[in-house]
Amino acid sequence: MATDMFNLTGRVAVVTGAASGMGRAMSLALCEAGAQVLMLDINAEGVARTAAEAVAAGGQAVGAVCDMTNCAAVDQLFERIDRDYGRIDFLGNIAGEAVRGRPEEISLADVQSTIHNLVISRFYCTQQAGRRMLKQGRGSIVSIGSLASITAMGRGHIAYSMGMGAVVQMTRELSTEWAARGVRVNAILPAQVVNPGLEKRMAEDPTLKDRFLSGIPAGRLGRPDDIRGLAVFLASDASPWITGAIIPMDGGNLACNAGATMGEHWVL
Repeated sequence: MATDMFNLTGRVAVVTGAASGMGRAMSLALCEAGAQVLMLDINAEGVARTAAEAVAAGGQAVGAVCDMTNCAAVDQLFERIDRDYGRIDFLGNIAGEAVRGRPEEISLADVQSTIHNLVISRFYCTQQAGRRMLKQGRGSIVSIGSLASITAMGRGHIAYSMGMGAVVQMTRELSTEWAARGVRVNAILPAQVVNPGLEKRMAEDPTLKDRFLSGIPAGRLGRPDDIRGLAVFLASDASPWITGAIIPMDGGNLACNAGATMGEHWVL
C-alpha cells in the first residue's frame, strides 16, 4: 500500500522542545506513524504529559528532561540513546529560545545567547546525531527555522533572524556534505504559529494579529498541528530524495507580495 511509505515502525526518533507547540505535535505524529520517540524538553511536567498522551494512544514514547543548550547534557543524552535504543533514525530540532531587542539597544550577551540557543546547540545535537546516522548509512534531520531566516521581520528580531539564517545555511551545508552517505537534512520555516508566547504578544498589542493576517493568504495563523504531516513525510521513506530543502509552512505568506490583494475581491 502507498501508506507503507509513511510507516515509521522500527524507527527511533528524537524530538527536542516536545513539551508544547510544534515539538509536541511532531512527537505525537511520529508516534502515531509507528516510531519510538524520545521526547525532550526542559519542561519536565510538559514533556511527561506529551509522552503520556502518546502512550495512551498506543504509541511508544519516553519523555526526558534535557537542556539542549548544555553540551555536556547533550553528550549524556546520546550516551542514553546508544544504550537504550542503539540507533537514531530521525532528529527534530525544535528547541531554541531567542531574545528580542532593537538593533541599536540589544546587548551583545543577548545576541550571543540567542546564537548559542538557535545555532550552536542545534549544530552540536545535529553533529552527534549525524555521526550515528552516517555509521548506519541512513537518517533524517529536520530543523525548525523561520521565515525570518530569509525575509526581514523588524520588531526587534535582529538576533533571532541572524540565528535562523544560520540554521538555514547549516541545513544546506549539512545536506551537501551528508546526502551521498544516506543522511538527509531539511528545514521547515513556519510563519506565525500560535503558541503561548505569541498569544501574549498579541494580547499586549491588539493590532498584531491583523498585521500578521494581512500577509497570510490562507486567512489564519498557523497551528502546531500543521506540522504533523510534513514531519512524518520528512522522517519517512516517502521523501528519499528530499534533502537540503527549505520548506515554508506559512499559509502562502512567503509567496504573497506586500502589495497583493488577497481573496476574491480584486480589480484590474
